[in-house]
Amino acid sequence: MAIRFKSLGSGSKGNATLVEAGGLIPFRLLVDCGLGIRQLALRLAEAGLQLDDIDAVFITHEHGDHVGCVRALALRQRIPVWMSRGTFAAMGMPDFDGLLRSAADGQAIDLGGLEVMPFTVPHDAREPLQLSCTDGSAKLGIVTDLGHATPQVMGHLQSCHALLLESNHDTELLNQSAYPPFLKRRVGGDFGHLSNAAAAGMASALMHGGLRHLVAAHLSAQNNRPELVRQALSAALGCHGSEIVLADASSGTPWLQA
Repeated sequence: MAIRFKSLGSGSKGNATLVEAGGLIPFRLLVDCGLGIRQLALRLAEAGLQLDDIDAVFITHEHGDHVGCVRALALRQRIPVWMSRGTFAAMGMPDFDGLLRSAADGQAIDLGGLEVMPFTVPHDAREPLQLSCTDGSAKLGIVTDLGHATPQVMGHLQSCHALLLESNHDTELLNQSAYPPFLKRRVGGDFGHLSNAAAAGMASALMHGGLRHLVAAHLSAQNNRPELVRQALSAALGCHGSEIVLADASSGTPWLQA
């Protein structure tokens, strides 16, 4: 058994991460679906896959860059979709034709060779959930779209072998940006997005000898720079900046092993 994962794209224009577990007949979970269905098919093809290869979808919250084409995908491919009741309500309770499954904080989801553990995060959404995934031997943590790290979040992310972690903005760039004051407060607030410094603090606290990959995700195109992300995270982890993987908005990441 093994877990590998690949970001298909991460940023304000769309987020999607593919998690694959198993051997000869792998199970593939799509975490968020914030792309159009044609773009999703194209990026899957670049990964050697197609829409038929997705077995389930997990939606973290209702914002458009995470929901995208999920309903169209589910109905077209007959794929089950997991999300919180709050996310479903915030989406306007669309008809998923029996494919909707309810996810809740701290309630494990058994997907055969993959177990998913959703957990609550502080973000300006109705009932946002992020998650960890395990096949019993390796553990992957996926955590984006949160304003700060609560003790609960940190508890769920302990002992990860791979971590996809939001590093959204540089505080100084955000403060100097053309964003209106209310938006600066929202992004930088306790229910907004993680700064590079906050991500570095989380990474440092979660670092252990078995952490093989740290992926910085959801970088702001306006208020961040790749070199600033690498500088902050590599300093926190005591490694070279080239060892930090950055999830690109248009190409995501290569396949990585958890």
